[in-house]
Amino acid sequence: MRTHQATLGYVRRRTAEGKSKLEIIRCLKRFVACEIFSFLGRPAIAKHSVLASLD
Repeated sequence: MRTHQATLGYVRRRTAEGKSKLEIIRCLKRFVACEIFSFLGRPAIAKHSVLASLD
């Protein structure tokens, strides 16, 4: 919420809608959890290829 431009824009939009800081953080946490869950839900082959590319 301090440096990431996309997140800053999101926070500004939500603040303009009247959301509190705690509500905005809750929404951001939900988004991050969904992103992580979708990554973990990928097939094992995709995980190994992603990890192999990091080496």
